[in-house]
Amino acid sequence: MSDETKNKNMSEIFGCNVFSDSVMRERLPKDIYRSVRRTKKLGCPLDPAIANVVANAMKDWAVEKGATHYTHWFQPMTGVTAEKHDAFLNPAERGSILLEFSGKELVKGEPDASSFPSGGLRSTFEARGYTAWDPTSSAFIKDGSLYIPTAFCSYTGEILDKKTPLLRSMDVLSQQALRILRLFGNTTATRVTTTVGPEQEYFLIDKKYFDMREDLVITGRTLFGAKPPKGQELEDHYYGNIKQRVSDYMKELDEELWKLGIYAKTKHNEVAPSQHELAPVFTDSNIAADHNQLTMEIMKKVAIKHGLYCLLHEKPFAGVNGSGKHTNWSMSSNDGQNLLDPGDCPQDNLQFLTFLCAIVKGVHEYAPLLRLSAASAGNDHRLGANEAPPAIVSVFIGSELEAVIEALENGTKYSSGDNKTFEIGVDVLPDFPKDTTDRNRTSPFAFTGNKFEFRMLGSADSISCTNTIINTIVAEELCQIADELEGSENFVGDLKRLLAKIIREHKAIIYNGNGYSDEWLEEAVNVRHLPNLVSTPDALPEYITPESVRLFEKFHVYTEAELRARTEVLLENYSKVLNIEALTMIDMVRKKILPAVLSYTKTVCDTGASKSALGIDPVVEKELASKLSALSEGIYRETAVLEEKVIAAQDKAAGLEMSRYYRDVVFAQMQTLRAIVDETETSVSEDFWPLPSYTTLLFSV
Repeated sequence: MSDETKNKNMSEIFGCNVFSDSVMRERLPKDIYRSVRRTKKLGCPLDPAIANVVANAMKDWAVEKGATHYTHWFQPMTGVTAEKHDAFLNPAERGSILLEFSGKELVKGEPDASSFPSGGLRSTFEARGYTAWDPTSSAFIKDGSLYIPTAFCSYTGEILDKKTPLLRSMDVLSQQALRILRLFGNTTATRVTTTVGPEQEYFLIDKKYFDMREDLVITGRTLFGAKPPKGQELEDHYYGNIKQRVSDYMKELDEELWKLGIYAKTKHNEVAPSQHELAPVFTDSNIAADHNQLTMEIMKKVAIKHGLYCLLHEKPFAGVNGSGKHTNWSMSSNDGQNLLDPGDCPQDNLQFLTFLCAIVKGVHEYAPLLRLSAASAGNDHRLGANEAPPAIVSVFIGSELEAVIEALENGTKYSSGDNKTFEIGVDVLPDFPKDTTDRNRTSPFAFTGNKFEFRMLGSADSISCTNTIINTIVAEELCQIADELEGSENFVGDLKRLLAKIIREHKAIIYNGNGYSDEWLEEAVNVRHLPNLVSTPDALPEYITPESVRLFEKFHVYTEAELRARTEVLLENYSKVLNIEALTMIDMVRKKILPAVLSYTKTVCDTGASKSALGIDPVVEKELASKLSALSEGIYRETAVLEEKVIAAQDKAAGLEMSRYYRDVVFAQMQTLRAIVDETETSVSEDFWPLPSYTTLLFSV
């Protein structure tokens, strides 16, 4: 903890490094403050004439806080953030300087776009790109610079970032949701906002052991590693007592996030050893996406200060749970309604049922888009395992809501059960209301009371893509409903008939059971005909199907060219990740693992020779040396095969063909090599094995 925050309470720390609403109200003229606030709250266009005043106020505030530079902070298609820093200083007379920051510098930047992924939208020599200030997300100070959240586009106008499509999708969902609210007689709401709370899972390991593992340093996951004697089978880590070293880290992490106005609220141990979770309070989707990118960055920085390393890879360790990012999504109107709150009598809440049915229909029709939003080389290791949903998208709504919509479908009356109170049966413990739904950890898209939880997303992913897709598909379904009902002379009757039709046609996506079971896989694919896109190369082409292109172009969220570019970028990234992992395995085997095994084998043989010289039969040494020799030959042979396959991959056509080759051929060979190396680790003395073991990595903090 810094000296600055030692003696301050939470309310004094929170948002102290943010050019927040209260700071703007204090520093801006009233009319300009009202204009900026109207933009932030209602999505109205910002008056360009006020930019100079806002820029000067930002600069003065930032300089008072110790900032010397400013940067347009944006989110290119690399999956991480980008920034270029410029000092406030400008030369003045007689060798002095002026601290200046103009409205033009605030509103627009011109980073070199040639080295960012564009998916063929731009040639390498076409370098110009633009960043545009996003006034709906507050500027903040970090590391001595004023950070200005921005969108990023090319010289020709194509979007090159993750923020712009998210903002577009938020606007179109608001427009279509307001049409529905008007049908129900709501004339007060003027904007509907999608709100998100992304739960962030992560691992903490000792930094010194991280530095000793080439695979962790280069790829973020262990490419080799024998199973430790103890994993998570005792179920003793989840919600367990937090170790002091980890608690100290979490305390400083909270404080650093609070300074940036990030609503970090919940922290606990997760299921696997050394695994933890941080969860924020819900906020606007765009701000939540910005905050989550910042959270991942700050998590890593604070960890290093504590001699730790924060692993955000989806599957850093084989054999124990990987890490996800559960995106809790809901909709709220600016007149105070949560549009996904069923209320006490959901069967009578037609407005809620309309939004619920729109979401069910959207997930059923566009399940492949939701699946691809969670597609990556890292997340392929996790989806379908015991800690994550299967690759098949389904919707969990709970038994009560399922009964409600079944009654609506059949035109029958729904009667709720009488037992709404959970009675514990101990006098000193309070009884409390029972929730209308259970929680289903195996469901990819689960209704959890007044929100949906999308559980497929990987821990290292940006939440922007997922929320762009959810917003757009829900906007499409609300648009269809509004088109059909606007002008209706019997609104309630026509609405009920329409909702019953939606339920009949799309209830196949609703599943409240165990998503891990083999029976569900069989039923989902062969009976319900739900798509099973097992891997990233299976999922990504869904971006550019005619249905997807029509959807995104209808609402001007993406153009077809932008969708094709994103598909190309993601497929290329998948192949590059597996290529780097394969090359890292080859390097580790040849420079560390094989020399260590040969060295240990020599020691065993020398010991056996010494025994023989004394007339003692070296039974153990002969057996062990024979086993190690066979394993060494196997490692050498399988490494050579892997190298051949990596070389052959370069002859494949870029894009889908290459990604499928890496999945089917290169990755399969990586698994073969790993199996024999992991077996060898169990037979080699720890004094000789060149890598910290899983036991050391998972239990040393």
